[in-house]
Amino acid sequence: MISNREIPKHADLQPYNFAVAGHDGTLCDPEGELFIKPCVQQEIDFYEKAFKDHPAFADLMPEYLGTLVLNDASDVHDIEEQIPAAVEHMTQHFKEEAVRMAKQHAADVAAAEAAKEADALAASNENVSWKPNKSRKIATDKSVVLENAAYGFKRPNILDAKLGQRLWADDAPMEKRKRFDEITKVTTNGSHGFRIAGMRVYKGGENPDEWDQEGYKVYNKDHGRLVVNKDNVVDEIRKFIFNPRANIDEDLGRAVAEAFVNDLKRVEQVLASSETRMYSASLLFTFEGDGDALRAAIENQTPTTPPKEATEKEPVPLASRVDSGIVMDGEGEIILPQGNGTTINGVIEGDVKVLQLAGEAESDDEEFASLPKIYSLKLIDFAHATWVPGQGPDENSLFGVRSLIKIFEELAK
Repeated sequence: MISNREIPKHADLQPYNFAVAGHDGTLCDPEGELFIKPCVQQEIDFYEKAFKDHPAFADLMPEYLGTLVLNDASDVHDIEEQIPAAVEHMTQHFKEEAVRMAKQHAADVAAAEAAKEADALAASNENVSWKPNKSRKIATDKSVVLENAAYGFKRPNILDAKLGQRLWADDAPMEKRKRFDEITKVTTNGSHGFRIAGMRVYKGGENPDEWDQEGYKVYNKDHGRLVVNKDNVVDEIRKFIFNPRANIDEDLGRAVAEAFVNDLKRVEQVLASSETRMYSASLLFTFEGDGDALRAAIENQTPTTPPKEATEKEPVPLASRVDSGIVMDGEGEIILPQGNGTTINGVIEGDVKVLQLAGEAESDDEEFASLPKIYSLKLIDFAHATWVPGQGPDENSLFGVRSLIKIFEELAK
């Protein structure tokens, strides 16, 4: 839930620096609580339909707060009318700065359109009807306002897995289809139904000189296209989780992988019962990349008072479902929620130890809402997504989800 803290002034605002893939132009405050992303109307329609009619599907998405349609004629009143769910958390100054940014975005859109027309003219001279968008900016005055999935982590590790063997929508021109089919052919989109579109790992890689100023190793889209293949994809995803430099050892890494398996199976269940078509949508994996902070978050999310049914002889383990988070029970054991209604326990004595099955108990989510986050899995990027009643589930996306389940199951062993 969005907090009531004061939104900072424009001087403190910055481009969203945790994006590992996608288009330019996303904005947030320094803490990243509010995420504003340029989008097309089709993505807005998909969000609104999900939150209105498909609550199980909406649970897989980032929290949707509304949309903004701003241009060089917009004012503060436009913001207040369009996003009432978020506007109460904005200061007057922030609203004014949002309008100022909208005017700047309108200028960027005009420049992007001019560049697009120039590309179209060049393409016509070459008898080509489509060229890639080199500017990475979307020519739109619309933005979707979301609660940022990476908010609440100290050092979020982020992996964007672009789903599908087929990456183009029905309205894509032939040149785009050919280009995307070639990408599928030479990447794991073809072999596994997903591709690592980007990855950001705290203290990742072998060479600290490759870290950015915040201590992250960033793997861009070329890494997923040129380095990752069907033979090494498991090891590449292993780099995302297992990282002794950040104090994430094998046992703790396996616990995180097992937690992602649980959520991936939930994604599979929901997609298999939904009738959609999504092209170039992604699964966004996020977890606490600082091992010390990860262990502290697990401990902080552990309830301290056992339920009334517990006895000294038979203590009842407590579980907390904060972002399907891993927690410790009253005896210092890691609890990983499982899709079958049970949980997996692993004793922590400095390290995560052998896992064992245990029953799950309910707890009050509000009690843990302000605590540090452990991990999150969200379905994102719906510019080419639509609902298709009567046409069955999206097997194109499901292929990638099922491949990811197998990989994370292997990592959890």
